[in-house]
Amino acid sequence: MSLYVDADACPVKDECIRAADRVGTRVFMVCNGGIRPSAHPLVETVFVTEGPDEADKWIAERVGQGDVVITGDIPLAAKCVAAGAQVLKHNGEALTEANIGNVLATRDLMADLRAADPFRQGGGKAFSKQDRARFSSALDRALRVAAR
Repeated sequence: MSLYVDADACPVKDECIRAADRVGTRVFMVCNGGIRPSAHPLVETVFVTEGPDEADKWIAERVGQGDVVITGDIPLAAKCVAAGAQVLKHNGEALTEANIGNVLATRDLMADLRAADPFRQGGGKAFSKQDRARFSSALDRALRVAAR
């Protein structure tokens, strides 16, 4: 079991390290750069070459059954779910075989709507303390399931 973190712009890196430390599992922080490597012995910071989706490709090529992946990237999540991994978004929402199709479809629909209306951009809610707490609880559960 390993924990893979799509670390570029990930707001819960510290929570991932603490949770992995509690269960003694290895963490791969995968990024294009811009984050400071951790001195923690269970954490390996992986710097991929610059380019679109290089971190996603690195994770997708290595993830498998029993692993846990943290990402907000829905196409990467779909690949990881197909590989048998548990996937969590930064707010603790689990992406599974049962819901990944709908999540992908919604993502594509929203991208089309934004492209059709240049005034319909961005937004979204801020990352809250409740999101952080919900994520921490969900990650603890996912790691316990993966350890079985």
